[in-house]
Amino acid sequence: MGYPNALPHDLPKQIAHDVFVVHGCIKPSAVVRFTRNMTIVRDKGQLTLINAVRMNEAGLKALEQLGEVAHVLRLGPAHGRDDPFYVDRYKADFWSFEGGVTYTQPKISKALTEGGALPFSNAKLFAFKHTHEPEGAILLERTPERSKGLLLTCDAVQSYRDGYPQTNWLARRVLPRIGFTQETLIPKMWLKFAVKNQQAIKAEFNQLLTLDFDQLIGAHGTFVEQGAYEEVKRAFDNKFS
Repeated sequence: MGYPNALPHDLPKQIAHDVFVVHGCIKPSAVVRFTRNMTIVRDKGQLTLINAVRMNEAGLKALEQLGEVAHVLRLGPAHGRDDPFYVDRYKADFWSFEGGVTYTQPKISKALTEGGALPFSNAKLFAFKHTHEPEGAILLERTPERSKGLLLTCDAVQSYRDGYPQTNWLARRVLPRIGFTQETLIPKMWLKFAVKNQQAIKAEFNQLLTLDFDQLIGAHGTFVEQGAYEEVKRAFDNKFS
């Protein structure tokens, strides 16, 4: 089958113990290109690709040097364009919530359920229940270097505190004007188009804020190395207070 071409991206960069990020992009039109991230979690030599971003051959070679690509995990409905490429190339298991309609391929090998199994250890899955299509977040719990966890998100929480990687000049001008300012945020566009019930999603964010984390990486934007909980709490207060 045909796959979407690889778009500009960085090589995998380590951001925490056995956690890496690839800053890539998406092009909704010929003149706009904005940030998109793939997170890679390594556990016992096996790699899980979260919010998959197709890489070129140099990127794939660097990826393969990190370990065996064994799992692909779709955390949100809008980030499925490159899942089939990785599942087919590496014969990887595909993990996703059931019920998504934006991307219906590849076939789900392991269904994601809140509190259910994940392809790596020391982690727990949080599921939003009041979105039009399934979306979740993952807490990577304490590592050898840190007492608090790392929160992996898709579109529900994003941070542009440190800029807009792999984003062209036009998108850099447009993004702040449509709500993607240089801070950690709950995007108003996500609330408008992805959420079914605003009051119910507010309660779910309150539940999310019971998790113990200090770092954050989403499917767009940049890595928050410390202070992430306070930044997500501020984003919550800005949207729902």
